[in-house]
Amino acid sequence: MTDLSKVTSTCYCGAVQLEYSIEGDNLITSFICHCTDDRKITSSVHASNFVIKDDTLKHVRGQDNLTKYERKHGIATGDQMDSYFCKTCGSLLYRVSSGFPGTHILRLGAVDDFSLYDGALRPRVAQFCKDRVAWAEPCADVKQDPDNVLKPE
Repeated sequence: MTDLSKVTSTCYCGAVQLEYSIEGDNLITSFICHCTDDRKITSSVHASNFVIKDDTLKHVRGQDNLTKYERKHGIATGDQMDSYFCKTCGSLLYRVSSGFPGTHILRLGAVDDFSLYDGALRPRVAQFCKDRVAWAEPCADVKQDPDNVLKPE
């Protein structure tokens, strides 16, 4: 059984590793995003994300190997979004939004324990569904949010 108090994420090359807890209220939510910003930053048609409390995140290694890209304009929510990438391999590991104070938005694909994809980190909601590509079907048992932006509860 996975220890939800010590989950890890690693970039593609392994230079950066994060550790965090998704126990109890440390995991705020998990979601799929179809916004155009996530399309561009992931080079894909949607992003799979989850939100954790800031105070649970630790940089195990490679914090100095992260580079930050700040985007103050163009985000659908109007918030500032800071994105943190591995300088070596370019993997996006997390984002910090002014609209989600006290949290980090991590990428599901970087999680090291693949069993969590269908378990604790399975997306709960899909947002910006109005922007979903026509050929992509909604995920089963995931709440569809066509217009509104996911906000912390």
